[in-house]
Amino acid sequence: MKHLILGNGPAGVVAAETLRKAAPGDEILMVGHEDAPPYSRMAIPYLLEGNIDESGTWLRKAADHFERLRIGLRRGRAVALDTAKRTVLFDDGKFEGYDRLLIATGSHPVRPPIPGVDLPEVQTCWTLADARAIAARATPGARVLQLGAGFIGCIIMEALAKRGVELTVVEMGDRMVPRMMTPKAGGMIKRWVEQKGVRVLTSAGVQRIDRGGDGAAAPLTVTLSTGDRLPCELVIVAAGVAPNVGFLDETPVHVAKGVLVNDRMETSVPGIFAAGDVAEAPDLFTGAHLVAAIQPNAVDQARIAAINMARGEAAGDTRLNGVLAINVLDTLGLISSSFGQWWGEKPEAGGSGVELVDAARYRYLSLQFKDDVLIGATSIGLTEHVGALRGLIHGRVRLGEWKERLLRTPLAFVDAYVARSQQPMALAREAVTLT
Repeated sequence: MKHLILGNGPAGVVAAETLRKAAPGDEILMVGHEDAPPYSRMAIPYLLEGNIDESGTWLRKAADHFERLRIGLRRGRAVALDTAKRTVLFDDGKFEGYDRLLIATGSHPVRPPIPGVDLPEVQTCWTLADARAIAARATPGARVLQLGAGFIGCIIMEALAKRGVELTVVEMGDRMVPRMMTPKAGGMIKRWVEQKGVRVLTSAGVQRIDRGGDGAAAPLTVTLSTGDRLPCELVIVAAGVAPNVGFLDETPVHVAKGVLVNDRMETSVPGIFAAGDVAEAPDLFTGAHLVAAIQPNAVDQARIAAINMARGEAAGDTRLNGVLAINVLDTLGLISSSFGQWWGEKPEAGGSGVELVDAARYRYLSLQFKDDVLIGATSIGLTEHVGALRGLIHGRVRLGEWKERLLRTPLAFVDAYVARSQQPMALAREAVTLT
């Protein structure tokens, strides 16, 4: 049996390795489109900071790792899929056949339709090639404008600040990381970042980018929706990402935002699976499909997909419990996290919540409940035992009387986990404090 894996990021690599263990005699071919060994995009900021070289981004360090596992490697980008013939056409004009197919093609950065966004000094930060281009221009003292203060934007921000640039961040939302933080939490992160010397403009957008003078060496001028005109040497676009699904046009594979999969990670076409940033899987609580583009979800999905690819219907009980949104950020030294439905549920649907705010010391905690189950949480400045929050949410633990205790004393969440979880946890049962 031949397994074809489209994509060599974390999902593709973990799927290939899992397949080799589950199907020792099967053929495995993994395809990536970049001229680089399989690497982690989440390591790119460390590369920009100078903490690692490019080899430090590689997912597997041994040069012969995939050869030893008898995992074939191919360079190419899928451009068309024929589900009837079970073949994939690549950008070099060649075809590959398959018995089982995994779509792990990831996502790509979105470039808003802004005049001037294609100028060479306007960069995304998604690939090793992007990192090289940014490093060449983001020199100490360079004026850099970053478009977007979401999850990816905040990760990039850390690296840029350490390079000593003069950084301005422009965000259309009314706060930083608006898609993973409550208003109070996002506002707190903004104050922290500004205190560290980064200019942050919220509720503002970029209208156009122009060359500020004659000649290719002239700086750029960025015009904002506020009317401000900002000179800069580099613009970084961090306006979000979108799944790589274009090659699935005109196929029976169902696609919404991403590739729709069931809890076996199988698509609408039997024998075709999807995992990672490209997959749209059922949510843990609602069952609604969503793309959760984070590496822990990607590798979990990859393992489940690979086991089901290897064993077929015999592995029908190998299923995803549901996607859990997980976001953890280090923003210029301020640690923040959000889990699950951090925005909460409406009271008429059984929702309730509590916030604990210490603005002076940059400490924040929000707990959101549905009935007596913790469904979401947001924290800032709490670095110990936040895994207990994930454990309560992911386990859908019935809190009973502990719900009322947490509404009164939110910082008792570790005690609640130890008391109510059915799974042992190697955590010290010490009180969490805001100090």
